[in-house]
Amino acid sequence: MFTFIDENGCKVDLRFDDGPFEIEPKHVLVFVCYEGKWLCTINKKRGVEFPGGKVEPGETLKEAAIREVYEETAVHISDLKWFAYYVVHDKVPFCKAVFTGKVERIDDFVEEYETLGMTWLTTEELMNHPHLSFYMKDWGMKKMLQEVKHHERQW
Repeated sequence: MFTFIDENGCKVDLRFDDGPFEIEPKHVLVFVCYEGKWLCTINKKRGVEFPGGKVEPGETLKEAAIREVYEETAVHISDLKWFAYYVVHDKVPFCKAVFTGKVERIDDFVEEYETLGMTWLTTEELMNHPHLSFYMKDWGMKKMLQEVKHHERQW
């Protein structure tokens, strides 16, 4: 397990296994690499970040991951694989299930209320982007980017 303190002062536990979980994941985060670049969404308030969000009632984690990626970027993904478990010990603790996925198809983006669409960034561009979301700057994200390189996956 990898533990760190985020920019909000919360303890965060990051595990690279698939459970069991002390807190049921109700959020998803998705890493998608295509042609050597990472799929990111441009959140109107927070900035550039990996796509993800909350699981809706009656939805599985994988269904939520697929839906959130499409809603935020207009990218259809498939072949989701569990990657990590990200627990934020806030006043009300919450957990994110982190997946990797493959690009199936890219549609034209129609602006949603919370995002301006997508951007594709190399790892170096991602690490040095001037408009990263606060959570993209934390130690957990850096650790996940290191680990995903070792993750057995044919992008």
